[in-house]
Amino acid sequence: MQNKSTFRLSLTAFAMLAALASGAAMAQAAAQDNVPGHPRVNEVNQRLENQQNRIQAGVADGQLNAKQAARDEKQDANIAQRESADEAKHGGHLTKGEQKRLNASENQDSRRIHRQRAKAKAK
Repeated sequence: MQNKSTFRLSLTAFAMLAALASGAAMAQAAAQDNVPGHPRVNEVNQRLENQQNRIQAGVADGQLNAKQAARDEKQDANIAQRESADEAKHGGHLTKGEQKRLNASENQDSRRIHRQRAKAKAK
């Protein structure tokens, strides 16, 4: 009888520990999406999200083909990777210069998406 009771207690403890660990991991992931107090990071992330939405909308309405969308998403992934590297250098922050360089890349990518979608509309 004692083995069965010990097993149930161990199983219950394990389930509670797993629930706590997964909850903490989910909270940490949610916190990284929008970092309060880090407006430069938030701005860059918001722009990347907006561009992803524009790419998806372009594919959905036929203004972008798969090759164009893949290229644009690859560029966005490159920008996000550079942002992560810059943040790692400064404890989760971006300097003004880093933000300026990332924004310039985002501007270039945004113009390309706009031209592709406008060209498809004109046809």
